[in-house]
Amino acid sequence: MDRRESLKSLLIGGVAGASLGVSSCKPNESNTEAQSTVNDGGGYGRTPSEMEHDRRVMAEEYLTEHELATIAVLCDIILPATETAGSATDAEVPVFIDFIVKDLPYQKLPMRGGIMWLDAESRKRYDRSFVDLNDAQQIAIVDDIAYPDPDGERPEMGPGIKFFSLMRNLTLTGYYTTKMGFDDLGYAGNRPNLWDGVPEDVLAEHDVDYDPEWIAKCINHDTREEVAQWDDDGNLLN
Repeated sequence: MDRRESLKSLLIGGVAGASLGVSSCKPNESNTEAQSTVNDGGGYGRTPSEMEHDRRVMAEEYLTEHELATIAVLCDIILPATETAGSATDAEVPVFIDFIVKDLPYQKLPMRGGIMWLDAESRKRYDRSFVDLNDAQQIAIVDDIAYPDPDGERPEMGPGIKFFSLMRNLTLTGYYTTKMGFDDLGYAGNRPNLWDGVPEDVLAEHDVDYDPEWIAKCINHDTREEVAQWDDDGNLLN
């Protein structure tokens, strides 16, 4: 199983979702749903005050171009493109992370501090910032921080491990809440069922049956999307 399939399995199984903590709030903080873009048309479920909040957050500048470039590189290391799915940057995950960091201020220091640690480690090893390393050098560093250190054998990697865990969680959250992510999971969303009424054996067990005229009006799949109409006495018209 490749890395993307492993991450998808975690997400579907609920492990990733339980550990993300992106939409949860610390005590006394408001819980604002993160949106990577603002829908001025008032999309489903978005109130005017929520859209105004999003506009204010998007207008704020916090992360630098260098920091955003570093985030983009890490996102695509975590979720690269495949033959069937786009990469994290294809799904604009860095835009989502930029929003989250500004919308949830307690994420600012961990994000900026983590990038600083990553660049310091890169300069110590290769005398260059992380974004300026070649692919092999970047992966060499990522391999040292992508996994937990439960026995504390690599304390010097602790800050990097914590930062990469944050990046992985944000990347997964950002990617798998987009249409591209839904398609990658094979998630089709809610679909209407076709109901044919109570099964005949159940009706027989209770010695009841349907009125033919009523059932013809109520269970007609050709007209199931039409809104029912009733008369003033509560009789179904169509």
